[in-house]
Amino acid sequence: MAEERHRLWYTRPSNSWQEALPLGNGRLGGMVYGGVFANRIQLNEDTLYSGPRDFTPGDTLLPRLSEIRRLIFARRYAEVQGIIESLSSGSGGASYLPLGEVALFPEYGDWDRREEGSYRRELDLSEGIHREHYRVGGREFLQECFCSYPDQVLVWHYAPAGDHTVGLRLCLSSPLEHFCGKRDYRTLALRGRAPASVVPPSERDDDPVTYRPGEGMAFCQLLRVENRGGSLENYGSEIMVRGAKEITVLISAATGYAGFGKPLDENPEEKAETMLAGAGQFSYGELKERHRTDHAALFSRMDFRLGNGKGEAVPTDERLERGKDGGEDPVLISLFFHYSRYLLIASSRPGSQPANLQGIWNNSARPPWTGNLTTNINVQMNYWLAEPCHLPECHEPLLKAIEEASLRGEETARRLYGCRGWCVHHGLDLWRRTDPSGGKAAWSFWPMAAPWLCQHLWDHYEYTGDREFLGERAYPLLKGAALFCLDWLVEDGYGHLVSCPSTSPENSFLSEKGDMVSVSQGSTMDMSLIWQLFTQTEEAARILDRDGEFRKTLTVALPRLYPMKIGARGQLQEWFEDFPEADPGHRHTAHLYALHPGNRIDRDRDPELAAACLRTLELRIAHGEGDTIGWCYAWYVCFFARLGLGDRASEYLGKLLANPSPNLLNAHRHPRISFHPMTIEANFGGTAGITELLIQSHRGYIDLLPALPSSWPVGEVTGLRARKGFVLDIRWEDGKLAEATLRSDLGGSCSLRGRGVLEILSESGEKVPGERIGDTVNFITEKNRYYRIRREP
Repeated sequence: MAEERHRLWYTRPSNSWQEALPLGNGRLGGMVYGGVFANRIQLNEDTLYSGPRDFTPGDTLLPRLSEIRRLIFARRYAEVQGIIESLSSGSGGASYLPLGEVALFPEYGDWDRREEGSYRRELDLSEGIHREHYRVGGREFLQECFCSYPDQVLVWHYAPAGDHTVGLRLCLSSPLEHFCGKRDYRTLALRGRAPASVVPPSERDDDPVTYRPGEGMAFCQLLRVENRGGSLENYGSEIMVRGAKEITVLISAATGYAGFGKPLDENPEEKAETMLAGAGQFSYGELKERHRTDHAALFSRMDFRLGNGKGEAVPTDERLERGKDGGEDPVLISLFFHYSRYLLIASSRPGSQPANLQGIWNNSARPPWTGNLTTNINVQMNYWLAEPCHLPECHEPLLKAIEEASLRGEETARRLYGCRGWCVHHGLDLWRRTDPSGGKAAWSFWPMAAPWLCQHLWDHYEYTGDREFLGERAYPLLKGAALFCLDWLVEDGYGHLVSCPSTSPENSFLSEKGDMVSVSQGSTMDMSLIWQLFTQTEEAARILDRDGEFRKTLTVALPRLYPMKIGARGQLQEWFEDFPEADPGHRHTAHLYALHPGNRIDRDRDPELAAACLRTLELRIAHGEGDTIGWCYAWYVCFFARLGLGDRASEYLGKLLANPSPNLLNAHRHPRISFHPMTIEANFGGTAGITELLIQSHRGYIDLLPALPSSWPVGEVTGLRARKGFVLDIRWEDGKLAEATLRSDLGGSCSLRGRGVLEILSESGEKVPGERIGDTVNFITEKNRYYRIRREP
């Protein structure tokens, strides 16, 4: 049995989707409800979207761009916003859709009464397996379910203990248009077609889910039953098994999506059958072992515990309720950390789509915010943990999507703005739409997502040191995004370069006339993104020894970028001027990008700017809205960690842990939304924040335990990654470093900082020479060698 920090468990079946437990292999996802007499698994396939649609930009700002800039410099912001919103007439992106559901009705013959207190369901994070144990009529039963990446199927297994038999009735359904029928003796086939368009739930419409002949993507779901002993009957709409010793159900699925830019496949059933036939070559035991081996290869790379890591055995829903009463639960913190790693493994694997707002789990034909890849914070937050938590392979779907988006983004940049390079606005979907979505300029007009996405390309290089990746994949994208920004920047009349027009994602200010507007010039978010992009692109070109003249252009532009300013209240200014805020407690804190995930603001090097960031957070918190939403909590954990304020970070981690649904998935508890949809980025972002409390490597050196909360006096983390190819195991006692081990995957110089003088030992126990500067020691490492680190007595 898995330890408490590696499992979610409950003493009753789920009554809702918010209590069901997620399984996934990156492409195929399932939410398992559990149940003795009625179980169901809600299913998703990560390419099942509405559409496809033609997202070629229609109206363009290009003919009026000079006029718009002239009006902005004349401070006629409301007029500019009206022009932009009239021209940004695009519609929302495609919607991520549910695939279907399998209903399972176990039968027990004369044993028709479950014994009270005997039921237990759990999700073993270390194995990626959902289990249900219970007793009926004095007999023990076990249901197991997992989603296999090696074999690309969902597997459900049902068996009694001892020499007994069971029965099962099962059927398939879907909330989309479909037909279910018999494919062969053991197989049901659900064939359907996705709607051509879906209106998001935020908009009212009499016909929100629209089907049109010849439009929409075909999809197929196959279910095959293998029984040992007993009989099987296939009625077309359902399968019935009686008197079996054990039953195994295999589920495969495919859509007509054949890859970015490729024609749709009108017969996805062939792909589904190929996967099902491949899995059918193996016994249940072999399928399970193949899955466990694959999952463990990723999950077991690291561990994290607070205290002794054990803790009292408490059902997860009860543990969450206890946490709402205040006080830290070390097991819950560790469980949350590992659950996020599990969720990324389950929702993002090589060959899959990136994890979206819901990961890969969605049960609605009208998902919140269309279930897309929102690029003004959300999809980026999904992947902050990928590199430090030792899951670079799981980062790959996002990196691939960025490459695809750049191709469509080149057309968007050229047609809308007359710029070189590529750009992306505030949302992507399966079809890699890059144009504005339409609606209010506060969210729709923001052509600056490409620099933020490029941060992930650079991070992947910094953690892995993969020069081939940098040269062949990352640098062309960095350069393209930088070219767009160079063309987008204009002179402000005072020697600075500014982005114009410019917004700060989803926020607004009050103009001199009292208008609530979003559009001006040179927002702090824009300028921070451009600084980060130019700095990283220049460094990449230097490492690769390419594009000397282009590097000079970036070198000249960098010091001319409009600088960050401190406002009258001591806060980091969000806009070009210190405008009054329309919503002082707004959920977005985009202007703090330079603190996290960027690295321009260093609390030691830039104490005044760091203090302004802290003041910004205090003002946001004092006015409330940002202090109510899960992903905001997660970002606050990261911000406070970068500021070295571990106890403040711990406070917001506590708020985050009081926020989830019973299945530990974050609930978006917005004060103006009556329901609480799942937004998975808070899970991912919170875990990224925990890594920032334990190790930081964004400032050119590895900072050990830089913001350890005082309530975490004892703990251990293993397998945590730092930039430049280092992997660390760290153990602390009494709130101080006890010992650490460093593995150098690339070799080369290493700079370590701790609280006190550090001693570096080789594998043989000899002291390693190094240069000491205060609490920092610099030394040379050899590739694939281990080094022991301890504080000098």
